[in-house]
Amino acid sequence: MTTDAGWGFKWNVDRRIAPVHRLDLRAEPGGWPELEAQRAEVDAHFARRAADNPHLWNGPILLLRDYAFADGVLSGGFRHTDFAAFTFWRDEGWRDLGMVNAFALAAIEGADGGFILGVMGPTTASAGRTYFPGGTPDPSDITADGRVDLHASMLRELEEETGLLPSDIARDDGFTGLFDGPRVALLGRLVFDAPADALAARIRAFLAREEQPELSDVAVVHSEADITPQMAPFAVDYMRARWAERG
Repeated sequence: MTTDAGWGFKWNVDRRIAPVHRLDLRAEPGGWPELEAQRAEVDAHFARRAADNPHLWNGPILLLRDYAFADGVLSGGFRHTDFAAFTFWRDEGWRDLGMVNAFALAAIEGADGGFILGVMGPTTASAGRTYFPGGTPDPSDITADGRVDLHASMLRELEEETGLLPSDIARDDGFTGLFDGPRVALLGRLVFDAPADALAARIRAFLAREEQPELSDVAVVHSEADITPQMAPFAVDYMRARWAERG
């Protein structure tokens, strides 16, 4: 399940980007007490959203309660909540309520250096918005020892949304973190042997076979000229950083 990462928040915080060498993330009890106190409002809000889009599903998700980032290590604890609470928080302007939306995205890169982003389909909560495949983690990303595996979350979403398999990846160069107020986006650099346009054709063929795909299309980005207003700012920042590295 992909949730809307959103990019209309009002926190006055500068985005920053840094390599992430290791993740030390765990599941912890406690839920989201600040939002549970508003559960009646949350449920009413989600009912209105679901009336407009019956495909929305109020499933369980994980949000980061507290985190630290030092020496390339991101650590912290995830707590359980649900998509209704997340949607209310997002639509109310990302108020500071003790949580951070931390998620992993597959930054698909072709052999020619082109990037592939997904255009969210009309049945999703973020229709028309464009960003790398991925989404907010859920309880299936918790390992037997209580860790939250965002790398596995990224690979699962990659396959579900695009049909690309982990075995198709030629090189996995790890995560780059974009720290953006109430959001921590972890962009996993996944390089494939095929050029970006060939990968896009393969993904479009997969989407055509799906009964209800999450993506309506993909966007191929080779340069600044291909960037559109629908693309998430953190995805654009990541691509610009990669172009800068290439010189």
